[in-house]
Parts: sequence; C-alpha cells; structure tokens
Amino acid sequence: MPDALYLSAAILLPFLGSVVAAMLPNNARHLESWLAGGVALLSLAMVWLCYVSIAGGAVPRFEIPWVPELGLNLVLRMDGFASVFAVMVAGIGFLVVLYARYYMSQEDPIPRFFAFLLAFMGSMMGLVLSGNLIQLVFFWELTSLFSFLLIGYWQHSAAARDGARMALTVTAAGGLALLAGMLLLGHIVGSYDLDRVLASGEAIRGHSLYLPALVLILLGALTKSAQFPFHFWLPQAMAAPTPVSAYLHSATLVKAGIFLMARLWPVMSGTDAWFWILGTSGTITLLVGAYVAIFQHDLKGLLAYSTISHLGLITLLLSLNSPLALVAAIFHTMNHATFKASLFMAVGIIDHETGTRDIRRLSGLNETMPFTARLALVAAAAMAGVPLLNGFISKEMFFTEALDASSAPTLLHSLLPLAALLAGILAVAYSLRFIHGAFFGPVTNDLPRTPHEPPQWMRVPVEILVFGCMVVGILPAATIGPYLDVAVHSVLGAATPEYSLAVWHGINLPLVMSLIALAGGVLLYRVLQPHLNAGIEDVPLLRGLDGRRIFDQAMVFLSWRFARTLERLLGTARLQMQLRLVVCVTILAVILALLPYGLYPGQVALTGIDPVVALMWIVGGGCAMAAAYQAKYHRLAALILLGGAGLVTCLTFVWFSAPDLALTQLLVEVVTTVLLLLGLRWLPKRTERRSGGDTRARLRRFRDLTVAVAAGAGLAVLSYATMTRVSPEGISRHFLERAYSEGGGTNVVNVILVDFRGFDTMGEIAVLGIVALTVYALLRRFRPAPESVGVPEQQQGEAGEWLLVPGVLMRLMFPVVGLVAVFLLLRGHDLPGGGFAAGLMMSVAILLQYMAAGTRWVEDHLRVRPLRWMGAGLLLAAGTGAGAMLFGRPFMTSYFAYADLGWLGRLPVASAVLFDLGVFALVFGATVLMLIAIAHQSVRSQRAAPPPVEARPSLSALATGDD
Repeated sequence: MPDALYLSAAILLPFLGSVVAAMLPNNARHLESWLAGGVALLSLAMVWLCYVSIAGGAVPRFEIPWVPELGLNLVLRMDGFASVFAVMVAGIGFLVVLYARYYMSQEDPIPRFFAFLLAFMGSMMGLVLSGNLIQLVFFWELTSLFSFLLIGYWQHSAAARDGARMALTVTAAGGLALLAGMLLLGHIVGSYDLDRVLASGEAIRGHSLYLPALVLILLGALTKSAQFPFHFWLPQAMAAPTPVSAYLHSATLVKAGIFLMARLWPVMSGTDAWFWILGTSGTITLLVGAYVAIFQHDLKGLLAYSTISHLGLITLLLSLNSPLALVAAIFHTMNHATFKASLFMAVGIIDHETGTRDIRRLSGLNETMPFTARLALVAAAAMAGVPLLNGFISKEMFFTEALDASSAPTLLHSLLPLAALLAGILAVAYSLRFIHGAFFGPVTNDLPRTPHEPPQWMRVPVEILVFGCMVVGILPAATIGPYLDVAVHSVLGAATPEYSLAVWHGINLPLVMSLIALAGGVLLYRVLQPHLNAGIEDVPLLRGLDGRRIFDQAMVFLSWRFARTLERLLGTARLQMQLRLVVCVTILAVILALLPYGLYPGQVALTGIDPVVALMWIVGGGCAMAAAYQAKYHRLAALILLGGAGLVTCLTFVWFSAPDLALTQLLVEVVTTVLLLLGLRWLPKRTERRSGGDTRARLRRFRDLTVAVAAGAGLAVLSYATMTRVSPEGISRHFLERAYSEGGGTNVVNVILVDFRGFDTMGEIAVLGIVALTVYALLRRFRPAPESVGVPEQQQGEAGEWLLVPGVLMRLMFPVVGLVAVFLLLRGHDLPGGGFAAGLMMSVAILLQYMAAGTRWVEDHLRVRPLRWMGAGLLLAAGTGAGAMLFGRPFMTSYFAYADLGWLGRLPVASAVLFDLGVFALVFGATVLMLIAIAHQSVRSQRAAPPPVEARPSLSALATGDD
C-alpha cells in the first residue's frame, strides 16, 4: 500500500500544485516559486521511495477499476526504466523552477506560468507511470495540451502563438495516430494492460495487424520526438521562455517519443519494418539536425537543432534491434538530459544578462561572464563527446553499435559507421560555434545590456547539471551504473547483455572514430566559419528545406483550399440543406451497414390497434404534416403545430407506462418552444421567388418529402425489427431485478441513468455543457441588423408593459415552480422525476420570469450565474463517481444504505442522488446560459434600433456574474 500511495502522490501532487498556483496573486512571486519547487521535490521523493522497492527487484503497481468491461482501468506501475524518466521529470523540473524564479520578469503572469509548468510535470509523470495503454495516450495528449500553453505563454508574441499552434497541430495529430495504434495493439493482445502487452511479443509480431499498429504507434512517437519529417515544429517552439525550452528539450516532451519506443522495444522491435522506419527517420534526423545547427544564429535555435540531432541518434540506436544498442539509447537519453538542460539554462543567462541570443552580436563573454562561460564550455564539450564527460561514453557506445549493426543489410552495414562519424564531426562543429561565437573573441559593447554574471542561485541549477556531466564522465560505473542497470533490466529482463561503462577500453576503432570526430569537427568549423553569417536560405544543401514554410503551405492547403473546396461542394448558408445532407448520409450509412446481414422482422406477434392510440397518432401526424406545410408560410404556426406533435408524443409515453419519458419530453417541449420563439425573430427573411420558381419549388418539396419519408420509414422499420426481437431473458429483467438491490431505487429508469449507465450520463451532460457554451459564444458575437427583427420596434419593450396581470402571476409562480423542481429532484430515485427533469423544470421558472418581467428584472433580482451552476454540476457528478475509487471500486459505482434518523425512521440513502444533483445543476445552468445568449441579442437590438428605447443592461452579466 505505501508504494501505491507514493505512485499516486507522484502524479497528483503536480496537478494539485497547479491548481493552487493558479489561484495565487501575481505579486506572490516567492510563494509561487516555493510552491512549485516544493511540489517538484515531493514528487521526486515519492519516486525515490518507490525506487527502493524497484532496486530490490519489485515492480510497484497500483490499479483502480475504471470501466473493467472495456479493459479501462487506472493502472500505475513503476519499473526501473519508468523510474529513470520519473527522476528526470521531477529532478530537472525542480532545477527549472529554481532557475525560472530568477529568469522570469516581474511583469510576467507568474501564477499562470507555474500552473502550466506543474500541470505539464504531472502529465509527464502520468505518462511514464501509466500501466494501461489508453491511460498512457490520455496523458500523452495532456502533454501536448500543456506544452502548447507553455510554448504560447507569451501571448503577445506572434512567434509564440505560431510556434504553439504548430507544436500542438503536429503532436496532437500524432497522438490521434497513437490512439489508433494502441487500440490495435490492445486488440491483438486482448488487453490494454501494459504488463500483458510486454509479455506478448511473439503474438504481436506474428499478428496480421502488427504492421498497421506499428506504423500508427511510430507516427505518434516520431511526431512527439521531432523526427524527420516532423522535425520542423521543435525549432519554432523556441519562442517559449527559456525555462520552458530547457524543460521540454531535455527531460520531458521530446523524450516522450523516445520513452514510448524504448518501452515497446521488447515486443515491437526485431522486424524489418521496425528497422527501416526508425532507421531511416533517425539517420536523416541525426544528420540534417546536426548540419542545420551549425548555421543557426540564435543560440536557442542552435540547441534546438542539436536536440533534434541527438534524438535522431537515439532513434537510430533503437532501430538496430540490438540489446546493446538499447542500452546505449537509454544511457544517452540520460546524458542528453543533463547537458542539454544546462546548455539551455546557460543560453537563458546570456539572454537575460545581455539582452540578445544572436550569436553574430555576442563576443568575448568569457571576460565579462567567466563562471557562466566555464559552465557552458563543459556542457558543450559533453554535447560534442569530449573525453572524461558523460557524452563521450554514450557516443563511443553509439560508434560501437554502428560498427556492429548486424541487423542492417550489407550496404547499410558499411554506411552506418560513416553516418555516425559524420554526425560526430558535425556535433563538434556546432558545439564549437556555440562556445567560440558567444564567449571568445574581442569584447563587444554593442549589446542591449551590459553583460555581467547572473544571481548566484540562478546559476546553481547549471552548476548541478554540469557537475553531473563531469562525475558521470569520470566515474560512470560508480555513479550512474546501478541506475542504468536497473533500467535496462526492466526493459530486457533475462535478455540483458553484458556491457561495460569503463572510461578506457584501450585503443580500438570507436576511440579512433571519436578522435577523428574531434579533429574533423574543429577543421570543419574553421572551413565553414566565413560562411556562418549567411541566412539559412543561403546555406548549401538547405535551400527550399524550410520546414516552417512547408508546414504553413500544408496548413493553407488544408484549411483554405481543401476546406473551401469542400465548403463549395457540401456547404450552404441554409440550415435546411445541411440537415438534408446529414440525413442522406445517415440513410446511406445504415443501408451499407445492413446490406451484408439483411433486415427482417422478429418472432413477436403484433397486438391489436387501440382506437384511442390511433386517434392520438392521427392528430400527431396531422400536426407534423401541417407544421411542414406551414414552415414555408408562417414559422410561428409551424412551431405551434410542432409542439402539438410533441405533446402527442408525451401522451404516447404515458399510454405505454413511461412516465419518466413523458415528463422529460413535456419539459423539453416547453423549454425548446420558448427558446425557439425567442430565436425566430433572428431568422433571415425568405428569398423572393423568381420566374420559373414554382416548378423548382415543387421539385425541391418533392425531394424533401422523399428524403423525409425514406428516413422516417427506415427508422420505423428498424424500430419494428428491433422491438419484435426479445431475448429469452428479456432486456428489462436484468434492471428490474437489480434496480433496488444494487442501485437503491425503485424508479428503474432513473437508476439506469445515474447508476448502471452513469458513465454514459456523465458524457451526455458534459456534451450538453459544451453545447451551451458554444451557443453562448456564437450568439454573443452575433450582430443582427435592426431591419431583420420581425417584431415592430414599438413592441420591443418588456413583456410586462403589455402583459401586466399575467406578468404578476408568472412572478408569483417562481417559488412554486422552483419547489416542484426540488420535489422532482428528491423523488427521482424512487418515482418519476430525477435531475434532468428537475433541471428543466427550474429552467422553466427562469423562462417564466424572463417572459413576464424582462431582462432587467431578472438581472436585478435573480442574479443567476449559469457558468457556476454548470461547473458545480460537472464537478459534483465527476466527484461522486470518483469517490467510489477511494474505496477500491470502479468509477461511478454507487453506494446504497439506510440511514437511521431516530424518530424519523430509516431513510434510504444512495450516493447516486449526489450524481443526480450534479445532473440537475448542469442542465439548469446550460439551459439558462442559452437563454441568456438569446436575451442578450434582444437587448442589443433594442439599443441599435431607431428610435432608441430605454437602455437596459446586458444579460451577459448573468453568465459571468459581473455587476
């Protein structure tokens, strides 16, 4: 149990800290830094406490049932490999927080920064500790979302907004591909549990769906880790604050793809497809990233392309299908995190103290910033692979594996060492440009600020990381060796090969390659130095390879040309035509789905036709047909007739003993009719008929009639075929027998909604909230022309001005209707009612007040805040469902018991009542929010229409709660 607590705390603490940080005032700079740093340290402590068990051979695991029937459980697990990434996420996260405390400006919204940073930390922690494939994808997409917010933190910068949009577009698209791949992988294995997946390597590689699953999963990994051809988004993310860049590029975002490929290496590697996809992408990324880095003028841009190159190196190692190559990949991932984080922080110090990152303007900083220069020199040397630093050891392992790439074809077996050597030369060259261009040469005075050393504590994170580079480089086996061994064993198990982390292996070919790379890099830098001030468009071999321009052109094609073409073909300004297209596509989809199986009735015999029911349906059908006829002449009459058809539907539900459905249908009819009445005035006028239009109108009506009859008749046939098929046990018997014993309610319909199918209801109310927010957002931007209003201007006053007596009565009905709503809510678990019906009933109370007293009275006296109602309802519903998880039960599991209240007797109590209360709050808030959106237009039109009437305050204050 302690390990389960530690695992949960490692993920939850950053998210809780994010919420607290967001609520802190902007001037509490020290408090926010202490909070974020303390959360990162606590998460690191939780990881370390779990590592004690991992070092002893255990794999801590914590599982909470979520939707067990679908294989969706919350599973947290930490093995040695996951612990390495968790330490990097929390440890480097703490150093970034300390660094950001001094880097960020007083004018920056610090609470938002630390809130986003901690939420991103929690997302990464959840990703590496996930033991369920779908859960992993969920955290994967959260990292894309929060990295988008971090990259676009400086919202005033167009570069930040564009970089964030590009990063989200690429990584989120890859995440969708990853989701599809994980679904296929779970289908192959028969489970989404990571432990079962890792134990099914032979079954996965031998399955016919292996290749599609592999391609989709690698699309997700390559986009996240900025591998060719998706590498272009990472340099554009440099518009983020430097602490963000240091964090994303070293230990978190771009390492997520590396983590996934290494995590699934035992079960998906070993095939030609794996080798060719990863090997090709990794090799191209390794070389292109290193070459482009040499010609960058922005120090962060140089480091960004070097990150791309090193990620390509790791990807290439993972492609080689060799256990030793996997060891080298994991080791270099750890090394890269240390020297790359320190280099980004050093660049941030340069930018912070000089006011520029342009390497063409920087020179001689070794004289004015000597301590920073030495730290950057060591970190850059580690990046270049200089001996006695950590990068040298993993680079030699890379050279060794390139020379011994037995899985590669003969030609590639000869080319891989050359590619590795070329990459080493390029790495030395761009490292030299970084150090020589910024710190050596004559001291320049042409800088925005006078260079000087940063505050001591701003430099401490860089010192810690550089010290790590040196210690690992000198004593690798004694320092990082045990942790690397645990990580490798957790991935490879019994297949872990023998390897050595010794600094000196004698004179061998990898050492010779390292020396050639060092000498060749120096020579290449000297040769290219005269050309390094050229723009990127003038760089040899790079003309026309601007990834950002290619992305922008692709986005223009997709969002402009392709979308406009589809809009011309399928889009229309008239809602009727859009609905017709939707209905036709639905009919076609149903036909295609039924063709292989056919459609035939069941065995249940028909009962006789009741004359009363037949009469009701004749009336309802007549109302529906009349509504369709009147729609072209009088919209109000059509709406009234449509309401008549709805009332007949209510009576039909009552006749067939479905009071819950009848009550809900009746309330929906009332609410939607009033909202549609308010919206009718904004509909555009019908177009005038042209000559020859009568014939075309008849054809259009005949076409619409044909579509309507086909849709209605098809739905009737499907309903008939379904209802005449009854299983021997009956669908309803299961719920009838268990509604009270397991759900604690005698109203079976409500128990199904809030208990047996509570997960579905949770999704439905969430969708309802999204729809309400969308309606409000659209209508608050809608600006109707005064002449489009269908009501004369002299009649646009408050309803109470000409409905005085009914208005007074409707005001008096408010407490009565509200009491009925509470009554429906409280009785819903045992008798017809429930949260949905109660929410609609409470909305009717507000609608009556709006109709009777107008917008000003409602705003002044009721002060409804629908957004708060919606938020509280959603949180209450989700919290009720999540509460079951505290007791080890699946999400949305309800609890039922009797409470002994003394002389009041024993009262049945079900936790589902709280869920129903959340449904009530959200339905009420969503309905009122849509009412506010429409009422806002009414007030706006009164202000705009000449002659002006009395100005009244907007109901938008009702939604926001502002005075």
